[in-house]
Amino acid sequence: MVKKILFIVFIIHYSLFTLLNAANVKATVDTVEVVKGNPVTLRIKATGGSAAFPKILMVDDAPVTGTSTSSSRNLSMVNGSVKTEVSTTKNIQFVPEHDMTIPSYTVNISGKKYTTDPIDIKVVKSNAPKAQGESLFSLQMRASKSKVRVGESFMLTVYFSLRSDIRLSQEVQYTKPGLSDFVVVETGEKPAYIKNNYQVQEISYIVTAQKEGNFTIEPARVKVGVPDRSRRDIFGMSFGTKWYQTASNALDIEVLPQTQDADLIGDFKVEASIDAQEVKANKPVNLTIKIEGKGNLESFEFPKYEIDGVTVYSDDAKVDTKVVNGELYSIYTKSFAFIADSNFTIPQRTFTMLDTQSDTLKELVIPRYDIVIKDTRKSVGSKSMATTPTQGMVQSNITQAKVEPKEVIVEKKVEVEKVTWWMLALAFVMGALFTYLLRLIPKRKAKPYKESEALKILYGHMSDDTEVEEMVRKLYARKNGDKSVQIDKKRLKELVERFS
Repeated sequence: MVKKILFIVFIIHYSLFTLLNAANVKATVDTVEVVKGNPVTLRIKATGGSAAFPKILMVDDAPVTGTSTSSSRNLSMVNGSVKTEVSTTKNIQFVPEHDMTIPSYTVNISGKKYTTDPIDIKVVKSNAPKAQGESLFSLQMRASKSKVRVGESFMLTVYFSLRSDIRLSQEVQYTKPGLSDFVVVETGEKPAYIKNNYQVQEISYIVTAQKEGNFTIEPARVKVGVPDRSRRDIFGMSFGTKWYQTASNALDIEVLPQTQDADLIGDFKVEASIDAQEVKANKPVNLTIKIEGKGNLESFEFPKYEIDGVTVYSDDAKVDTKVVNGELYSIYTKSFAFIADSNFTIPQRTFTMLDTQSDTLKELVIPRYDIVIKDTRKSVGSKSMATTPTQGMVQSNITQAKVEPKEVIVEKKVEVEKVTWWMLALAFVMGALFTYLLRLIPKRKAKPYKESEALKILYGHMSDDTEVEEMVRKLYARKNGDKSVQIDKKRLKELVERFS
C-alpha cells in the first residue's frame, strides 16, 4: 500500500516540477583536431524547456553537410522533490578546409536567449603514405627519427589503409612490429580518417633506445578477411571468407652512445606555481610542477618530497605526448599538497637535462619555498577584545545579512505564482506526504565509507578538530602505502557523517 502511494506522489511531483528547471545551452565537438577532408560534428545541447535553434547552413566558411535533432528527459530528486530535465540536441556536420573558429550561436529556450561559446578547430595534414595503385589495403611504418642517443625517444607510427568500398567479413588481425631492443609505450589508436578513397587507421608507439648499436625494427603484419562469393556456408545463408595478408616495411635505427649522464634527454622547460606561502595551521599548500618540451617524459618519475613534521600528498603525474612538426613533444604535470602546523620549507629541486641538439648538459630548477604558518591564537584573542567597542557595527552587519535572504525568497515567490498558486500549495502538501511515507520504509544498513571518499570529505575540516586532523594524517599514510596504520572504521564513519 505504501509503495502505491509513493508511486502516485512521484507522478504528481514529476508533473509539477517539470517547469521549474534551470535552462542552459552548451556546444561541443567530436574532435578539435581533424585531418583535412574529414568531417567534424558540432553538437548544440539545449536543456530546460522547449528550444528553438538557429538555422545553420554554414559553420564559419564551411558548408553544412548534414543535420539531425534528438531529445531526452532525465529525472532527478532535489530536496525531496522530483524534477525533470528536458534536453534537445542538434547535430551539425561540416568539413573544414583550414584552421577555423566555430562561432557562438544563440538558442531560444522557453522565451529566453542563451549563447554558446566559440570553439577552435585545427586542421592537420595526414602523414599516411599513399597506397599503391588500387590495392585493397596497405600497411606502412614510419619513424620520426632514424638516429637517436641511448635514452632518447622517438615516435613510431604504423599506417593501415583500407579501400573505402571494401566490406570485411572478419575482424582485422594485426601483429605489432618487432621492438624487443627498445622500451615501448603504445599510445593507442587514433580516430580513423579518409584519404584518397582509403580509410586510414594510425597506430602509434613511443620508442626509447636502451643501448647503442644498429637495430632493425621488424615489420608489422596484418590479415584481412573479405567475403568470398564463390563459397557459402552449409546452409547457403552467408558467404565464406577469403583471407589476404601483408607486411609493412622494416626500419633501421642507429643508436649513438649517451655522451653525459642526465635525468632528462631533450629540450625542456619547467614551471612551478604555488597557491600560498602563508596559511593557517593544517591548511594545505598546493604546489604544481609542469615540465614541457621536446622529448619523452613517459618514464620520468619526480622524486618525493620528505619534510620533517609535514604531511605530503601527491597525485599521479599526468603526461601528454604527441608529435609536433615530426618531433616528440611531452607535457608532464604533477601536484603536491603540504600540510603542517608550524613553519616549514619546501626545498629546491634540480634536474639535469641533456640537450641532444647542442650535446650540452643543462639544469632545470624548481625553486625553494618558505612557508609561514599563521598563529591563529593571536587573531582569536584580538577578535574577542574588539567585540565590545564594535558591537554596533557587528549588529549592523548581521542585520544586513538577514535582509538579503528575504529578498531572494520574495523573488522566488513571484516566479512560482506565475505557475499558479494551487500548484505550489499542492506541491508543498505532496512534499510533506512524500517525506512522511519515506520514513515508513525500512532503512537499509549503510555501507562503510571508502577511505578515499572519507579523505575528500574530512580534508577541508582539519583545522576544525584535532581528531579530524589526526584521522586525515592516518588516511594519507594509508593512501601512500603504509598498511601498519590502523583506523577505527566506526569512528571514521561518525566523523564523515558529522561533516557531510
